[in-house]
This record gives sequence, structure tokens and C-alpha cells, in this order.
Amino acid sequence: MSHTIVIFGASGDLTSRKLIPALYLLSRKGRLPENTRIVGMSRTEFSHDAWRADLKETTAKFTDNKFDEETWAKFAANVYYHPGDLTKLEDLKGLKSFLEEVEAGPAERVYYLSTAPRLYISAIDCLGESGLANQEEGSRRIVLEKPFGYDLNTAKQLNKDVNRVFPEDTVYRIDHYLGKETVQNLLVMRFANSIFEPLWNRNYIDHVQITVAEEVVVGRRGGYYDQAGVLRDMFQNHLLQLLMVTAMEAPVKFDADMVRDEKVKVLRSIRPMTHDEIVKETVRGQYAGYRKEEGVPADSQTETFAAMRLWVDNWRWNGVPFYLRSGKGMSCRTTQIVIQYNQAPHTLFDKKKCHLDACRLVMQIQPAEGIQLQIQSKVPDEGMVTRMTPLAFRFRQEFQGELPDAYQRLLLDALQGDASLFARSDEVELAWGIIDPIIETWRSEKPPTLHTYETGYWGPNESNDWMAEHGRLWFDVCPVLH
Repeated sequence: MSHTIVIFGASGDLTSRKLIPALYLLSRKGRLPENTRIVGMSRTEFSHDAWRADLKETTAKFTDNKFDEETWAKFAANVYYHPGDLTKLEDLKGLKSFLEEVEAGPAERVYYLSTAPRLYISAIDCLGESGLANQEEGSRRIVLEKPFGYDLNTAKQLNKDVNRVFPEDTVYRIDHYLGKETVQNLLVMRFANSIFEPLWNRNYIDHVQITVAEEVVVGRRGGYYDQAGVLRDMFQNHLLQLLMVTAMEAPVKFDADMVRDEKVKVLRSIRPMTHDEIVKETVRGQYAGYRKEEGVPADSQTETFAAMRLWVDNWRWNGVPFYLRSGKGMSCRTTQIVIQYNQAPHTLFDKKKCHLDACRLVMQIQPAEGIQLQIQSKVPDEGMVTRMTPLAFRFRQEFQGELPDAYQRLLLDALQGDASLFARSDEVELAWGIIDPIIETWRSEKPPTLHTYETGYWGPNESNDWMAEHGRLWFDVCPVLH
């Protein structure tokens, strides 16, 4: 069976910067299924050759030293372009005829909506009415980019509208964080190494920290960002995904539904909070100068930083807080998960000479991908003096070559029909069910204080004070890149 991936919004930035380079690199490695075609569609008028020429230039730019003329020529021979408006039924009927012509027989298809989310519903309706979603003619899958709705109600409506045309097992909601090698390695580390499982619970872990920090500020995205804010932009998807992977139980096997069943159980276990509890359990901030960004109102109350404490009320995690934090304009770019273990039950050594911090496991998702176990060790020739010493594993040191972009893994999984690393409808709705009450509280008449912070630091000072009230400290360390 041959394969076709149809990219709607083919003239957009995501296509040239991420999707085509990822598909080219998969082809270069010999990973694409045999007889895979790529068809782009957008309203911009291109011939096949004109689009290929544009893509050649951008692919060379975004694949660095992995681009070569011969490989590109073979790849580009299966790249096509069909101009049209994906929200117009006649244009999609024309696309259907074109696909049948180039496929010349049965083919599995993946439809990738690389478009503005506001176009999703009309596009999906046209895919259904045109016959492009007909599963009897071969597998028809659809890939959706986040955001998956603006809140719980819009997410439910989107899921309902999508499932009216595409069965749930053919819907692939993409979150590129789950395609990262280090996120997948977390699953391997937990479930393929017996030394971690006995210690991965309330008996040994004091708390968990998940940080997604961005060094950049909003910039020219101010108009969009002010409508979204950090909770919609980062927490509802990326941070809760990382929490699920950290906290989930082992599935019986690595099967899409079994993996996602375990992730959903985590979301169902997160303790609901009242208005007053949300005020106490969250911190909100906005970097100085945000209101001067292009497209941002002068009186904006939109958060660029958030921190929260969540509780997973199940047998494994009862009493273990999960601290989630994300912000713009912070000290550095990093995504990390910190497992903070309990203190040793009894101290044998002189507290004045020994800094007896508890052990911690630090998993760097990006950019210094790897795992670091920080343990106490004796300082040589200093008597019985101790210090924290890292035992480190770095992907770039252990494995040759660059780590693949997340889109390579996710696009390949979509082509092969493996939905393990994609979000399911109930997962999306449960995540919104956690975030919506926080947004509502922050927009209420009595919200928590919106703290201001300077860029280049780790958010507002009040976030550190808030952690100190809990008897804990944020792990504020920028990763070493070399």
C-alpha cells in the first residue's frame, strides 16, 4: 500500500521550517514508507516545480549539513502542489481527483492541517463532503496542531465536530514535546530499568518540579499571546503532558490506547481546587515591558509566568506535590523535570561541614538533553566533608550525530498509524478541565496578585517566597550545553 501525506497550509512557515525538512530527513535515512508522496495545498499559486524550488532553499537552510542535491532530487520527485482553498468544497473535490491521479491505485493518506485553528471545522466538513475522508477507500488519518480549543467547551465542540467526520482512532493531535527523544527516554528509563521503579513513589520522593522556561520574550506575537497567556500556551498541553509521562503507571505494553489510558488516569487523579485554593496554590506574573510589546494593550492582565502546585491523589503519589512552572523572558531556555528525593532519615555527619541536600534526579528535556543524578559524595582530603556530585548521562556524548527533530518521529508515527505519542480527545478535555478553573479564578473579581518580574531571571521573586513557604526551593540551574 502506498502512502500520501497532504499538507494543508503548504505555503506557511511550519511547512517550510519543520514539516518538509523532517520528511526529507526521514527519506534520507530510508525511514519513509515505500512509495510515499507529499502533496501541498494552499491558496498561493505555485506550480509543482516552483514549490519544489522554494522548498529546496528552505530545506537546505533548516537541515544544515544534512542536505545534498542527489538525495533532494529523489525526494522532490514525489513532492507535488495543488493550489486551492481547503474551506471550499469544489477545491477539495479537485484535490480528490488530483490525488487519485498521482496515486494511481489504493493509498493510505494522512491529512496534516498546518493552518489556523479557526479553519479546522470548515476544513474538516469539506474533507467529509468531498469524500476525502472516506475510510472505505483506504486509511484516512488527520493531524491537528495545537491549540485544541480555547477552553473546555470549545475543545468538546472541536472533538465532536472532528469525530463527526473522522473516527477518534484516526485523529492525531500533535504535541511536539512528546516527539522529543528525551521525553520518550523518560518512559524507557522508568519502565526498562528496575532500579528506578521501587523509588518512584511517595515513600522516597519529596516532590516533583517541572519547568519549561523560555529566554525569549513575546516579541511580535503579542496580539496572539495576549489572548492566550501562559496557561493556554504552555500548561494545558506541554506541562501537563510532561506531568502525565512522569506520573503514569506502566501500561501492559507499548500500545497507543494502553499508553494513553494510563496518562488519562493521571489527569483524573489530579485534585480539583476551589477558588480560594487556586489563589493559594498558584503564582502569576508578567515581565516588565510586556505591555509595551506590539499588539499588547497598555492595561493587559495577561500572565507571561505561572507556577502552580498540583496533587495527584492516587496510591503512588498521595502527598507528593507536583510543582509546575513556565514563563517568558526567563534566565535561559530549558525544559526539565526534577525528582527531589527525601532527606536521609538520620544524619551521621557534621552539619557544619556537610551540605546534606537530598538526592535529586534531573531530566533535561532540552536543550542539554540528558539525565543527571545528583548524590552526596565525600570531598577528597578534606576529612568527612561532603558535597553534591552529579552522575551524568548526555545524549550528545553517548550517541553520534544530532538528535532528530520531534516532527520526524511524529510524522513517521502518523504515517504508520501509531498514535501512542498523540493526544486523545478525553485527554484534551481533562486537561482543559484542570486549567479552566485556574483561568476563571485569575479573571475573577478577586484574583491572586499579578507580580511583575525583570527579564533574565527565574520569574517573580514571589515565586521563590511561595516555594519557601512550602519548605522547598526551585531548582534554578541553567543547563550546561557542552
